[in-house]
Amino acid sequence: MRVLYDHRPSHSGHSAYADLVLINGSIYTGDPGLPWCRALAVARGRIVARGDRSDVEHLIGAQTKVTDLGGRFAMPGLYDMHTHPDLALAPRYADDLDIGIVDPTPDQVRDAILAYAAKHPNREWIYGQYFVRYTFRQAGLVPGKDWLDQVMPDRPVALLDRMWGTMMVNSEALRRAGITATTPDPANGYLERSPASGEPTGLLIDGAYALIHAAMPPTPVPVLRAAYRDGVRYQSARGVVSTKYVHVCENRLNALQSLDHAGELTLRVEAAISWQDDIFPVRRRWELLAGERHYYRSARLNANAVKFHFDGTVEPRSSYLMTPWDGNSTWSGKLNLTPEHLADMIWDMDRQGIRVIAHCTGDAASDTFLDAVEGARRRPGGLCVRHQCAHSTILHGGNLKRFRDLGVTAEFSPVSWYPSKFVSGARSGYGAERLSRAYNIKGVLEAGGVAVIGTDWPVSPLDPWIALETMVTRANPWGESEDRFGEPIALPQAIDVMTKNGAWSMGIDHEAGTLEIGKSADIIVLDRNLFEIEPQGNIHATKVDLTFVQGQLVHDRLNDKSEAVWHGEAPQLW
Repeated sequence: MRVLYDHRPSHSGHSAYADLVLINGSIYTGDPGLPWCRALAVARGRIVARGDRSDVEHLIGAQTKVTDLGGRFAMPGLYDMHTHPDLALAPRYADDLDIGIVDPTPDQVRDAILAYAAKHPNREWIYGQYFVRYTFRQAGLVPGKDWLDQVMPDRPVALLDRMWGTMMVNSEALRRAGITATTPDPANGYLERSPASGEPTGLLIDGAYALIHAAMPPTPVPVLRAAYRDGVRYQSARGVVSTKYVHVCENRLNALQSLDHAGELTLRVEAAISWQDDIFPVRRRWELLAGERHYYRSARLNANAVKFHFDGTVEPRSSYLMTPWDGNSTWSGKLNLTPEHLADMIWDMDRQGIRVIAHCTGDAASDTFLDAVEGARRRPGGLCVRHQCAHSTILHGGNLKRFRDLGVTAEFSPVSWYPSKFVSGARSGYGAERLSRAYNIKGVLEAGGVAVIGTDWPVSPLDPWIALETMVTRANPWGESEDRFGEPIALPQAIDVMTKNGAWSMGIDHEAGTLEIGKSADIIVLDRNLFEIEPQGNIHATKVDLTFVQGQLVHDRLNDKSEAVWHGEAPQLW
């Protein structure tokens, strides 16, 4: 087993010299006290000196590794604060159906199902991803069991939509799961039903589709391990040093621990246990929250967080809004927990030092979440954990400063904050007025709050550089549209969002997030200086030459003979 963590007892002796020295660089530290330097020295995983070469030269000993950056740009490593490599990649290793098109037409969905069924005649379930509801609308069709039964009547079929807010199943899948007209809606979702008969239509919204997953075999640990391994490798190659994998269960934690023990967990992972069965059943939830989670704890892995879907998504109109979805109805979406449940849960988790991450796409959902945090702050025994409002898609203007006042992280997902075909098709359901104030990163920052990004892969690409570029431009990186969407922020602000703000949201800002003396040596070396290029069309194409985590070289793009864990370009994952 590879020795990944150089743990030493606190009273053991230390060398007088650095383990690693970087020289001749253009190093952006993120520290207003010394924004730029040309050299850094690292010992026992932490930065011990910075400045010019003369400031670190006395720390170079016979065993010190000296890396000449040759003038290259370096900066703190990136933080992706919400993503799901397991959901994106496990189907690949489980050989599930992957339609492989961003917004497939109904005909393409049908053809993919039939081709998969022919290739896998003995596979019990036809399960996979993705369909999108708006292409059915455009084709004048209604997704659901009636449509699927025409395609595949005799084998169970279950397909997720791209935003993981809806599952479409056929009649055989409903039968296998025991779902009928008399099946009650779960608290965290609902079954779309025929108004006349109450029969399920084959569209299961939000947590309701966990009923289907419960009827299927759970994803095996080796499949999850392979998925996480690919995700970790990709993130390290793209400069991510810390991440949050949200919605985990016992199998997922076992897979992550296996990677950790093998020395292949090359970034810090905060794993958030599913508070309820939003996606799949969590069979040991209460044992994990009672203390079993600590058996997974290491310098790279912790499970001191929970995640749940507080409301839904735009396509099924289950986001919980302050005003009705349109002028002709009173429907404004729904919450998946009662406000009373949420208030007691946040207080209870806060007392245990467990972070609460709440999926909130509608402005009424985030408003209720902030109310619950405010209530928890007033009750005794809390530890003032930095809880997280995930997605923060539509925020009410009156709530912007509450993120600062309550110490809550506002997390944003990049796929929809720049113009694209997906935004035009799916997000348009919010309506023009709401879209005009969507993903208000600038508003949260100007109000003194902390904003972070979460790629939310597979909803958005796992590549963090798309997020960094589009925070600065709010434009399409590939020139597919001339429109701008929302208010851009300056490059230094965007770097803060993806570095020091991420460290703050993980509660490690005292030891990581910037390149300061005493902090963790989480450093990335790039092929370009972000401050010397035109942002649009360029930042997203940045190459990461080197990634250091806690002083360990974990990724080396250019030298396949180095001691790095990973070498070469980032793998192609989509």
